[in-house]
Amino acid sequence: MQEKRLGSRHVISFPIRVKWKDENGNEVVQEGLTENVGPHGTLVFLPRMLPPVGGKVSLTVTENAEDEVSVTAQVIRVERNPSHPQAALQLVDSIRIWKKKVWEYAGEVIANEQPEEWEDWN
Repeated sequence: MQEKRLGSRHVISFPIRVKWKDENGNEVVQEGLTENVGPHGTLVFLPRMLPPVGGKVSLTVTENAEDEVSVTAQVIRVERNPSHPQAALQLVDSIRIWKKKVWEYAGEVIANEQPEEWEDWN
């Protein structure tokens, strides 16, 4: 399978909320975490329920309570691993806001992390 990503990914866990309509038209709300964040999408961990492939979802990154970022995304793939269910989401709107407030912010957080000290085993 050919790689279709549109930019680098940052491996980072941000808290998220995902909303979508189920097959009966009922709203489903799930909370989870990002697995990684790219400039045009994200892979998310949703512990209880996954949205359908091809469906649209409302994705809110709740990392900063005063400045939550909400976008619309399409589900492009799901991993139904019972111990770690995931959904790959591609943005369909608000890409500039996402890039600045989520993707670039993730890069800054990672760049500012202090590496763990290695113990000297000598």
